[in-house]
Amino acid sequence: MSVPNPIKRDRPSIMEKIRPIWLLQAFSVTFSIATFIFFIGAISNYYENLRNKCVLQLCGPMSPAPPTTIDALNRYHFTPDTYALAFVVIDCVLPLLFYIASAVIIWKCKRGVMGSIAVLALVAYGTTFPSLVDIASEGITLWERWYDGVRAIGWISLFLLFLLFPTGRFSPFRTYYVFIPFSIVQIVSFVFPGTVLDLENWSGMARIIYYLSAIGTMIYSQFYRYMNISSSEERQQTKWVVYGVSISFLGFIGISGLIVYQVFADNPISYIYLNASLHVFVALIPLTLTFAILRHRLWDIDPLVNRTIVYGALYLSIVLIYSFSVLYFSHVFQTEGNFIISLVATSIVAFLFMPLKERLQRIVNRIMKGKHDDPFAVLAELGDHLIKPIDHDSLLDIMVKTIQDALRLPYVGISISINGQEKLMSVAGKTAFDVQDIPIIHGGEVLGKLLLSSRSPGELFTSEDRKLLDVLLRQAGQIVHSVNMASDMKLLARDLQDSRARLIYAREEERRHIRRNLHDDLAPRLMSLAFNVAAAEQYIEKNPNKAFALLGELRMTIRSTVDDIRTMVHDLRPPTLDEFGLIGSIKARIEDTIKTSEQVSASLHITPLRAKLHIPQELPDLPAAVEVAAYRIVTESLVNIVKHAKATICDVYLQMNSENELQIEVLDNGIGIPVHIKPSGNGGIGLTSIRERAKELGGQCVFERLEQGGTRVKALLPFSHREE
Repeated sequence: MSVPNPIKRDRPSIMEKIRPIWLLQAFSVTFSIATFIFFIGAISNYYENLRNKCVLQLCGPMSPAPPTTIDALNRYHFTPDTYALAFVVIDCVLPLLFYIASAVIIWKCKRGVMGSIAVLALVAYGTTFPSLVDIASEGITLWERWYDGVRAIGWISLFLLFLLFPTGRFSPFRTYYVFIPFSIVQIVSFVFPGTVLDLENWSGMARIIYYLSAIGTMIYSQFYRYMNISSSEERQQTKWVVYGVSISFLGFIGISGLIVYQVFADNPISYIYLNASLHVFVALIPLTLTFAILRHRLWDIDPLVNRTIVYGALYLSIVLIYSFSVLYFSHVFQTEGNFIISLVATSIVAFLFMPLKERLQRIVNRIMKGKHDDPFAVLAELGDHLIKPIDHDSLLDIMVKTIQDALRLPYVGISISINGQEKLMSVAGKTAFDVQDIPIIHGGEVLGKLLLSSRSPGELFTSEDRKLLDVLLRQAGQIVHSVNMASDMKLLARDLQDSRARLIYAREEERRHIRRNLHDDLAPRLMSLAFNVAAAEQYIEKNPNKAFALLGELRMTIRSTVDDIRTMVHDLRPPTLDEFGLIGSIKARIEDTIKTSEQVSASLHITPLRAKLHIPQELPDLPAAVEVAAYRIVTESLVNIVKHAKATICDVYLQMNSENELQIEVLDNGIGIPVHIKPSGNGGIGLTSIRERAKELGGQCVFERLEQGGTRVKALLPFSHREE
């Protein structure tokens, strides 16, 4: 079972549209080399402008740090030259990482369009992100125009990269209609500087909305692709990109807020650390993007994401706990900068570190993968549900819901094999991705299947997931077995009820038939006999001859009535069973069959039937119902042999399989039973009725066509001994 990939494949990708790939590659390489040369040339100018303008005085919003003083620098053993040099080093290392990542991608992806777009994005973004190019190009028109163009190419290529990566198709395609106007605005802003079309002349709110719409579209595109892509490798690529951009974005917002609001204005050295930290976060973009594009040994990123969330939350919690402790105790004891207070706050943090870490790890594990790390808690929760009074129909619903919650799966179902066909019995959630089926086994028998949808397309279950599934499958096997037994009991009870109803209907019909015979036939005859006797009494003295004639008619009526009564009794139970027993009755029936066969054979000049009864030395007393059923089965089988089989030999076997089961076999060497048996429609017993007689006693009857020719009728009649 699988779900079709909703990403449309009928649209050509960018790789398929761009035919002269070498032009794009040549442009990306030329652009990268030119930008690198301009960047190297701007380093010295950046250092001079920092040292002379930006260290001790305000030089614009792009300054890496607010202005400071000589005294503040001397306090930390810095001079304006070394302070400026520190920022130059920091602002050079980050672009260098972007350039290295671009060089690796060019080297490894020589013919890839996506690689060329990634190179443009990395080179342009890595060059224009630091303050270096803006401060270095101040007053130099050529450099300003060049870096404006680099910035426009950077935004366009970065936006395009996120909309296309990793398949080369817009996903969803409607993001194409956001990318086109965004790119047009970037190009127009570059071509018409200093006008109302220039982004620099837009209001602050308009620029924020413009760039946030682009960032939101990029995030939406990657999220949509991640949720709908089917390839596990492409999902890993998307995870790496989303992870790098997310961490960089969060780090950028946090550190930029500290720099903009000058939280450490009295400590100029703090801004060196803040800028270095900011660049470290941003450096995750080329690192993760290179991993994703090269697709070489894409390690599972889920543990990395897990650890990042845990330690990020742990760091934030420790900072808050320490800050609250210091502020609280300082307020209580009316002191500031006291060593004892810092020691107490540190002790609190140290005491809470491990419990807090374990708690956070457990919470993150629950959010990402469910309760695979705590199977006992899952079993305890399942046990709490099972001890409550619930019907068997709800057991499977509880089981699938427990598995879904324990593993955080979008879809869980249980199907059970009923009469050789799989039937879906319980479902939790909706099918989202490829569904895997795992057999549910109990007592060495496959009872059904557990249907599981992975958390995302192409994602495989981890070893921890498998361990928890193994534990839950054992419980599922017992539950499915219990449900099957309950279902079988319901079916058995329904069959018993149907059987009881059929018996009651048959009994009432038989009573109605007997009543009709007694009321409509025998009663008038007996009344007529009484009238005849009365008439004969009157004619005995007056007309003896007339009385004699009436008595003769009376004799004929009595004989006819007796014959009718015998017929009724024979229909209820063959009288030979009471006279000769089962063995004797069957022997008599076989002898009659042989005589009939000899008469027919003499007229048709064919070989007569030879029949023989095989019986055990001792046959126990059988219940009346078993005797009637056995006699009827043998009798009808013999009739069928004479009428249809054209057989010359017939063997009838009676034997006890056990103390409570009689086995009957009737074999012949005739033409064999037809492959397709049609039920008898003439009101006689027929083959269907033979089978029904065995079934009424809880037994079974089968008809087999023998390979060497002929037919075997085999019936098993179970019974129980009742004490008189």
